[in-house]
Amino acid sequence: MNIYAFESTTWFVVLVVLLAVKGFAFVNSLTYSAEAYEAAGKLTKQAWCAITGLGFAAQLLLIGSSPLGLIHLVFTIASLVYIADVRPALAEVTSPR
Repeated sequence: MNIYAFESTTWFVVLVVLLAVKGFAFVNSLTYSAEAYEAAGKLTKQAWCAITGLGFAAQLLLIGSSPLGLIHLVFTIASLVYIADVRPALAEVTSPR
């Protein structure tokens, strides 16, 4: 087994997974109303759409660079914060009681 092929394949899988995470966070941030963000006590819809959208765009533009680069790490963490913290809060305030 060629170790370089394995490493290359692993990095490619990591990049695709991170692209999917950032894409999901961006699309999901667009689905909630601005009022839901306010009611949940989070940053504004515009802020989260900009953060997740820039992260998704950076991932697309810098697809050949290392996922351990500063830009990738910052936007990956922001997308994971959105998915783990903001999204559940938005779902809670918009769910029918």
